[in-house]
Amino acid sequence: MTTLQETLLLNAALLLSGMALLWLLSLALRNASIVDIFWGLGFILVAGASVAWNRQFHARAIVMTCLTVVWGLRLAGYVALRNHGHGEDRRYTAMRQAHGASFWWWSLFSIFILQGVILWIIALPLQAVIAEPSEPFGSPLDILGLALWIFGFGFEAAGDWQLARFKADPQNKGRVMDRGLWRYTRHPNYFGECCLWWGIFCLALATGAWWTVVSPILLTILLLKFSGVGLLESTIIERRPEYAAYQQRTSAFVPWRPRE
Repeated sequence: MTTLQETLLLNAALLLSGMALLWLLSLALRNASIVDIFWGLGFILVAGASVAWNRQFHARAIVMTCLTVVWGLRLAGYVALRNHGHGEDRRYTAMRQAHGASFWWWSLFSIFILQGVILWIIALPLQAVIAEPSEPFGSPLDILGLALWIFGFGFEAAGDWQLARFKADPQNKGRVMDRGLWRYTRHPNYFGECCLWWGIFCLALATGAWWTVVSPILLTILLLKFSGVGLLESTIIERRPEYAAYQQRTSAFVPWRPRE
């Protein structure tokens, strides 16, 4: 068994154990939303564990670990502040109501374990980079990856900050955010996240780990069809009718000049 294989197996066991403990905490709190806060922290856990398993301190591993920590802490902090004082997210409340008395065990597999598996797959590039020795950092793919990460991180953070400021104004209650980056894309946070992870893949590709392309592909599909754009827009018009007009004039994902 190679070092990478051992790392993948150990991290899988660590994530499944962590998700099981998080599930128990969610039962005590009656709030499954805590899984969203753990999402960013889970990648930090995987990166830290990969360093601990392998003791690899080459430049690319250090860069990958630092990028993961910065992104993960910002995202977890943002989600925690956004959710504070609001109780369980409506998505999980709807699931709780739909499954009734069986929600307690259904949530273990369909929410916590599932997200643990997805997290492990998306984290493949950082696991591959940290677990294996590599050539010195600084190749064209490294530069491209770092540039994509910086752009994506900035785009995502700016979009979240603009939305948070918009929601903080009581006069905007019930209105649609269509200012700043949100004027050019309905989901700047998801677009930034996508760019960021394609950048991380480029860092892995620089080591020859081409097979980790499953990570950004899976993330892109999830953001577009399931947990991101698709999920949010499936119900938002019921709550904010003016969103339909916003959809007509604004690009769904890739930033573009709004249609008048």
